[in-house]
Amino acid sequence: QVQLVESGGGLVQAGGSLRLSCAATGSIFTINDMGWYRQAPGKQREMVATITNRDRKVYADSVKGRFTISRDHARKSIYLQMDSLKPEDTAVYYCSANLRQYYGGDYYDYWGQGTQVTVSS
Repeated sequence: QVQLVESGGGLVQAGGSLRLSCAATGSIFTINDMGWYRQAPGKQREMVATITNRDRKVYADSVKGRFTISRDHARKSIYLQMDSLKPEDTAVYYCSANLRQYYGGDYYDYWGQGTQVTVSS
């Protein structure tokens, strides 16, 4: 059973910082892309940042220059350093991983349970 376990959310004032962590556990053979997504109340889930297995990074325009995604391949983990937070960053943040559980298997997308980030003005 594969699980993505997120941590690090919370309440912070505008201009503050938070660091999210996500670890993939279970029977995993290869992880391809990993990423962070978010969903605010009444809005669709959107991509925040993604990172490939070669550490190529992509950011949403709204977070460029403020958020930094990183990856620890040995720990099967990713992180999201969020600086200069704004009230509009308030959302549930989800970790995602595209992975396969055994050699020759298909790749599937897995999601974490989400962690709440609230930025007060």
